[in-house]
Amino acid sequence: MEEQQKQILSKIRMLALEKGIENISFGHISENLAISEETLKNYFTDEKGLVKKVFEFERDSFKGIFDEFDFEGMNAIDILMIVSKEIARRYYDVTPTVSILLKEKYPHLYQEHLQQRLDYIFAKIKINLQKGISQEMYRNDLSIELIARLYMSRLIDLHNQEIFPSDQFSFATLFEMMFDNFVRSVATTKGLKYYESKKKKMNFNK
Repeated sequence: MEEQQKQILSKIRMLALEKGIENISFGHISENLAISEETLKNYFTDEKGLVKKVFEFERDSFKGIFDEFDFEGMNAIDILMIVSKEIARRYYDVTPTVSILLKEKYPHLYQEHLQQRLDYIFAKIKINLQKGISQEMYRNDLSIELIARLYMSRLIDLHNQEIFPSDQFSFATLFEMMFDNFVRSVATTKGLKYYESKKKKMNFNK
């Protein structure tokens, strides 16, 4: 994916989050982002093609976190903290809120995208849990598959406007609370002590 296309998709996602996504036509995007329709058509065949790229961009942005950091040999809690901080920092690019907004209009594309995203997160969380258990940072009585699925469901719930209206709860606050609860639910005494020593330096708002 070309850099200019990535920049356009990032702006489209930001526009959708701020103004809604009821109208994702080239004309609407061009008017709000000062990007010519000709430029948009160079990158996207039609509205459906644009939506597919929006989904792809979200997945790639999330995967990019793992490409940019070398997690080999790192403490499992440190990995989780880095990834979680990056998710908060890259909110506009990785949040599934935009995808959820497109669900009703493009259910088939959304379902394909959601499954790919969840499969990826599920695999990464399972690896982290296995690493944490082997390092004695996480409890060895955990059901890795169950805990991984619970983590995914919590991520999804953060974007449920009926449960957490955005005008009452900021994403950073919700994410930090979810993260804290998750670590405390899986950590050993050793892991919790290590987490507490690191927690003071973690701020999802920056």
